[in-house]
Amino acid sequence: MKTILTGIRSNSVLTLGNYLGALLPMVRLANEHSKDYNVHIFVPDLHSIISDVDGDLRENTIRTLKYWLAAGLELNENIHIYRQSYVPAHSELCWILDCVATMGETSRMIQYKEKSKGQESCNVGIFNYPILMAADILLYDAEFIPLGEDQFQHIELARNLAIRFNNRFNAEIFTVPAKTSDQVKFMEVDTAIRIRDLLNPEKKMSKSTVAEGSKIMLDDAPEKAAKKIMSATTDSLGKVKFDMFNQPGISNLLQIEALVNDLPLSEVVAKWNGETKYGELKKAVAASVSTMLSDFQARLANISDDEVYRLLEAGEVYANKIANAKLLEVQKAFKLR
Repeated sequence: MKTILTGIRSNSVLTLGNYLGALLPMVRLANEHSKDYNVHIFVPDLHSIISDVDGDLRENTIRTLKYWLAAGLELNENIHIYRQSYVPAHSELCWILDCVATMGETSRMIQYKEKSKGQESCNVGIFNYPILMAADILLYDAEFIPLGEDQFQHIELARNLAIRFNNRFNAEIFTVPAKTSDQVKFMEVDTAIRIRDLLNPEKKMSKSTVAEGSKIMLDDAPEKAAKKIMSATTDSLGKVKFDMFNQPGISNLLQIEALVNDLPLSEVVAKWNGETKYGELKKAVAASVSTMLSDFQARLANISDDEVYRLLEAGEVYANKIANAKLLEVQKAFKLR
């Protein structure tokens, strides 16, 4: 069976934007394909420590895995859950791939440029984590990696390293991940979902934004989230229209309303198109978000830590078996074994 691999860092509580734009689509993809693919869902806790962590990383990791379950992940024998740091082969393969990659291709990574911009220095992990990400992918012969557009460059790096390694040893040791265009087709999305900042809809919703009213967190009380929607920035045009360029605030509310209710965006846009009372739209979206959070938080509360640890124990036995076998192939190629 071919492999799908995906994961979400556990640095803090997720936002509504993370949930609607990343977690929920990944859960649906896993449920849809787990009969025909091995699905690896891991918490990249080693990636998490390249930047600040809000709270206890271990607790955050368990909470993040609960999010997957509360979002509707349907577990079966082909879905495997594990923590990156509990599979030491990730770190060892990363070092070996460091010796295959070049400084030039790593320094061209857009995220490295953005994260290091304006800083006198930054930790080496920020520079090196695309190589660790390549190890995450190549250890399991993953063909499809459902991630956001900002990670596509890293998938291309993983492809290049796999091809270079295979050519160097004249052997098909690594499966080359699907190219970016095929990744997009597999994810069945025309455009990336970007939930906007409620106060400044020119930007995406981010958990790092200081202003509380700009973001809805998954642990917000439903009534608190509803108030944030009611205070969201709109515009002075006085007519509802889906236009992310000219009316990003209104368009963001329409997008949230569609995603929270699992409706086609076109249906929601058609319902509200031309309406002049923004307050009515806000009330509807506030009610939808409040209901969604209430239901989600109730499901979350019913998932015990013990249940998650049982899943991790089984998943990490499986992941170590697969990863160690692949690492041994790589070590033999270099005559380390």
